Amino acid sequence: MAADERDYNLTEEQKAIKAKYPPLNKKYEYLDHTADVQLHAWGDTLEEAFEQCVMAMFGYMTDTETVEPVDTVEVEAEGHDMLSLLFHFLDEWLYKFSANEFFIPREVKVLYIDRMQFKIRSIGWGEEFSLPKHPQGTEVKAITYSAMQICEDEKPEVFVIIDI
Repeated sequence: MAADERDYNLTEEQKAIKAKYPPLNKKYEYLDHTADVQLHAWGDTLEEAFEQCVMAMFGYMTDTETVEPVDTVEVEAEGHDMLSLLFHFLDEWLYKFSANEFFIPREVKVLYIDRMQFKIRSIGWGEEFSLPKHPQGTEVKAITYSAMQICEDEKPEVFVIIDI
């Protein structure tokens, strides 16, 4: 299912917020998976593929185009290889939402990926999730390692299954 195919039945207020900003350039889709959802994200660089994967995760929770970029949050993560780096990166972003901050980004930018030390630093622009303002999608409970892939061929892409 393409990222823009989810129907959130937006309120007039949500449509108005969406209309204030240019549409997001979504380079991700949702693939069917038994009881879970597989995120497939891509970009011109590995950094962009990671950014798009975070946005795919949040896009499953709400229409991210209704989010206003009023606050910034930085997220850093590290792993012992590239797969664990991707896992911890997504998990740290999910933590920013789940643990009393309820931060939801409109946009995420990866500032750097250290492929030798397996560290990543990113920044997100968004705001606190609010039900009257943001349509409710499906809660993401956890990131999984199941069938996780990072492909850096012609077009960098990542595949991640999230537990919903």
